[in-house]
Amino acid sequence: MKYYYIKTLGCKTNQIESNLIAEDLENLGMLKAKNEKEADLFILNSCSVTSNADNEAIRILRKAKKDNPENFTVLTGCFAQLEASTIQNYDFIDMVLGNTEKMNITYYLKQSKKVNVSDIFAQNKFLYKRIKNPTKTRAYLKIQDGCNNRCSYCTIWRARGKSRSAQIKDIKEQLQIYTEHGFQELVLTGIHIGQWGLDHNPKSSLIDLIDLVENSEIKRFRLGSLNPLEITEGLINHLSQSKKFCPHFHLSLQSACNKTLKAMNRHYSVEHYLEQIEMINESFTLPFVGSDIIVGFPDETDKDFETTCQNILKSKLTTAHVFPYSRRKNTLAAQMSNQIKQEIKLQRANILKNIMDTKYKDFLNKNLKTQHQIMFEKKPCPKTGLYKGLSENYITVYTQSPKNVCNTMQKCLLTNFINEKMYAEVVD
Repeated sequence: MKYYYIKTLGCKTNQIESNLIAEDLENLGMLKAKNEKEADLFILNSCSVTSNADNEAIRILRKAKKDNPENFTVLTGCFAQLEASTIQNYDFIDMVLGNTEKMNITYYLKQSKKVNVSDIFAQNKFLYKRIKNPTKTRAYLKIQDGCNNRCSYCTIWRARGKSRSAQIKDIKEQLQIYTEHGFQELVLTGIHIGQWGLDHNPKSSLIDLIDLVENSEIKRFRLGSLNPLEITEGLINHLSQSKKFCPHFHLSLQSACNKTLKAMNRHYSVEHYLEQIEMINESFTLPFVGSDIIVGFPDETDKDFETTCQNILKSKLTTAHVFPYSRRKNTLAAQMSNQIKQEIKLQRANILKNIMDTKYKDFLNKNLKTQHQIMFEKKPCPKTGLYKGLSENYITVYTQSPKNVCNTMQKCLLTNFINEKMYAEVVD
């Protein structure tokens, strides 16, 4: 096999792991193909957060084999980890690798066994591998894997295993590689980054890691998703004093109704995280505070949904991704009575999405005529000539510039919000 192609679904952790897989394959002398049709080896790094994600994986692999019957297809990721016994019967999949096995893909490609999926809970230590030749503008650093929570709707903890934290020395090494490659922005990511360091002896905390990044040559950094229980006054105070932290938060809220949160096995209240969001807004200037909200959870009544809408409206959330509840087998929620009809879930999702759209537009309007440091990542669009960049507080902006601003950080004034796009002018 000479050419490979990797398609990645799901989270930033999967994207990092796909980059590591690509480096392993290129070390074997393989070259990246333009697409799966032109590849000898097609790898799908899958997600399994919803049933739609599972179905999409099957559709992609079936089409890949149909378009190129000679293509050697590999399914890995969370869907592979959870459903190996079913997947092995599909003739359009040549190999199945679990979340541990994909990190040693070159070994398994030399084997003849179709299914290679081990017990993820046998993994007691974080599996560290360096990204030696990073290519993107924004650096993603995986600091943790797995999750110790047992939310009633979720299968990811079964696909990823127990929480395991990267060692400080390994994080330092990867950070140094990113610095040497000229990266200016870093994102700390994982499955549950708030649990980083709790399995160390002695225990460490996310604040220790923040100090490490603060003292590095990286110009700015972001945090991945945080559980509301991990947003403490100490953490917010620490971040507010940072010279490098981007005021961009993603809180894994899931619902804005206490009854639903309890059924989800989420151990906090709406009142608790509304206070946290208020604290964030008081501690930072125009912070972005995003979230995820599930609607149509089992036994969610019209009144429960209305409670969620009202709490979201009065919150200082910037916006949120809204998902209809997806029934996942081998979860407590799947066994609950009063499952909500799909059409009702979709109706509720549309209502809440409209609320979120309005809140986000309000946030953008508040940012008009303010200055921001924008990280421009790519060459200008061939059609429009516009550069695309990202502000500290997670606003995508577009600008025209006579000079090449690709892969640079520029001070910009946000000038116009037209057709759902924010435009900016570079300030000399």
